[in-house]
Amino acid sequence: MAGGVIVNTSGGKEYPGNVTLYVIFASVVAAFGGLIFGYDIGISGGVTSMDSFLSRFFPSVYHKEKLDASTNQYCKFDSELLTLFTSSLYVAALIASFFAGTVTRVFGRKWSMFGGGIVFLIGAVLNGIATNVSMLIIGRILLGIGVGFANQSVPVYLSEMAPARLRGMLNILFQLMITIGILIANFINYGTSKIVGGWGWRISLGLAGVPALMITLGALFLPDTPNSLIERGHPDEAKEMLRKIRGTEDIMAEYEDLIVASEESKLVTHPWRNILERRNRAPLTMSICIPFFQQLTGINVIMFYAPVLFKTIGFGDDASLMSAVITGLVNVLATVVSLVLVDRLGRRFLFLQGGSQMLVCQVIVGTLIASVFGTTGEGEMDKTKAYLIVFFVCLYVAGFAWSWGPLGWLVPSEIFPLEIRSAGQSMNVSVNMLFTFFIGQLFLKMLCVMKFGLFFFFAGWVVIMTMFIYIFLPETKGVPIEEMNLVWKQHWFWGKFISDQDAHVERKSSA
Repeated sequence: MAGGVIVNTSGGKEYPGNVTLYVIFASVVAAFGGLIFGYDIGISGGVTSMDSFLSRFFPSVYHKEKLDASTNQYCKFDSELLTLFTSSLYVAALIASFFAGTVTRVFGRKWSMFGGGIVFLIGAVLNGIATNVSMLIIGRILLGIGVGFANQSVPVYLSEMAPARLRGMLNILFQLMITIGILIANFINYGTSKIVGGWGWRISLGLAGVPALMITLGALFLPDTPNSLIERGHPDEAKEMLRKIRGTEDIMAEYEDLIVASEESKLVTHPWRNILERRNRAPLTMSICIPFFQQLTGINVIMFYAPVLFKTIGFGDDASLMSAVITGLVNVLATVVSLVLVDRLGRRFLFLQGGSQMLVCQVIVGTLIASVFGTTGEGEMDKTKAYLIVFFVCLYVAGFAWSWGPLGWLVPSEIFPLEIRSAGQSMNVSVNMLFTFFIGQLFLKMLCVMKFGLFFFFAGWVVIMTMFIYIFLPETKGVPIEEMNLVWKQHWFWGKFISDQDAHVERKSSA
């Protein structure tokens, strides 16, 4: 059955043109949208562990945590209130992504980024000057709205601006910025936690305004994508933009395909109804399953145990910092590997290799954790096992960072036709945020109940998601974004959902 999975995409069109400094500049500036998401991921966990922050805004949580003397390595102190506060951003992002889809389609990708940056900036300021929990929550909701808009618009923008043969590399700049944002936030948290007087958390939260300002100002200088310009009725501007970003006058083949895609998109008045049509079954399935699986890779349980392991090795009070720095560096470097290889080896190869690597690492780490802490959660880990586990933790993080981490954003952003691309990306973001919220709420409870079995639980999901990719995802590297239906049509399973007319077979034959 899997023998028909690998689709020969060489029949796809290859448009003339070069990789210009203009498109690289635009892609890097747009990718700054990933910084706000990454910074928040890195900063929120650190701030909510600062005593000065907890005692001021969550005194009941602070006192309960101080009274918790358990040495159980599975059942750590867990505050539903604090977890709900942290996870509220993801609910706001989920809801905002649906509105962002309309804004992105009607006004253009750059203005969606601009709006997201402004709202995130206001939220950062509000959190930095917060004097009560209400200000924190309102600020957190605004941060979520900003993330929802940025995560919805940036991947689509990058996929549309990039030439087909380098779309993967330029799109993964978004994930690279997320990892850099996490790493920077961890350094800032470490520094601000040392500030005497207990106000360091204000700096940590307030500095979120810096990446927000970068994407807000950057968006003002960004050009619109040719796809968006045509979609909004500016064909001459789109033609000129194509010349700029492709660095050639020979742009008519690509331009005409964009025009055809735009004409078809005008026939769609209800994108959310259209996305449910039979012919869109393949990209819709991917936009739901890929972000769902991304949150079930087990990255949470791996990152949770990292500080414990580094403390065992001998880093003492700096264990959390060293854990964050080392795993953060691995995350950044492995994302660079993905950026370099994704358009050479393809999406499927990285998905399958990364999934296999994560599976092996999870089984080994789970087995070693079980040998030390058993089912009671009590035990002492010797340095040899700790070093061994740290090695496989880093290997796991690397596997995630060059596969499910970046590809979870890349693939859904490049597979939808123009008429429902914004709606499709909104679906991707909303599913991602929804399951990030659920995992955040349930993770510590699952760890306490399932113990080391949680590693094997996520390993089982990695098997499922890797098989899903192997069987159902065709290779999309090098395929022009407006020709993606040809790939689905050639697939052994998805082809039966797409008619010849929908796949533009006549347009391909005449090319």
